[in-house]
Amino acid sequence: MSRRTLLLAVQIAAPVLVLLGWGLWSAGSANIFYPPLTKILSVFRETWLFDRVGSDVVPSLTNMFSGFALSIAIGVPLGVLIGLVRKLRTALAPVIEFVRAIPPPALIPFGIVVLGVGTGMKVFIILMVALFPVLMHTIDGVRGVEPGLLDSARAYRVSRRDQLLHVVLPAAAPQIFAGVRVALSLSLILMVISEMVASTRGIGYFILEAQRTFAIPEMWSGMVLLGILGYLFNLAFATIERRALRWHHGARKGAS
Repeated sequence: MSRRTLLLAVQIAAPVLVLLGWGLWSAGSANIFYPPLTKILSVFRETWLFDRVGSDVVPSLTNMFSGFALSIAIGVPLGVLIGLVRKLRTALAPVIEFVRAIPPPALIPFGIVVLGVGTGMKVFIILMVALFPVLMHTIDGVRGVEPGLLDSARAYRVSRRDQLLHVVLPAAAPQIFAGVRVALSLSLILMVISEMVASTRGIGYFILEAQRTFAIPEMWSGMVLLGILGYLFNLAFATIERRALRWHHGARKGAS
């Protein structure tokens, strides 16, 4: 059995064993807070396949990916600029660190006051939290570019545009992707948090409302849905990253 096949088998077996253990542990449970797994899966099928997809899942994912996409569109160009210009980096460092230190839930009251309780507030909260991993990793990636590469490009009179596109960005790409991956997970988390305050729809709203009305199996089904979504998003991103950075992974294998 090849190493890749063995790894795939482990990845499949681990969740199956967890579900099996959960099912055996909860079988016959009479505790209202820990219903049997079979009950949770039954409610999951009735609720999310596909009764509440249009009313809750689609709005949640729309907000999430809007904030996530904006964090990339703003964070990568700004991070490249700050990473390349030392004076700008020095001037903006206190501002970045100040805003980055604010706990994400503390931004929700500000967002409500400024933007109201609609979609704009939720996208803004996701953007503000997802932006900084992308920004900081991009800055670090640009600053970490091997000086010899830039010196060689200058020696061969490569234009600044080509230096940016063919030297700086490829060299910083692994760090940028690392920041985007962190931003993706934070976007999912803040999607839920933003929907738990002054909201009338969304996965986060559904989970909170189920908890308030003691619809515990429904609450668990929402949590299971979030776990599935997080796993699928990470799997999709890992596939994209592996293909986009194939040259980088190949170089690492060659070096080892």
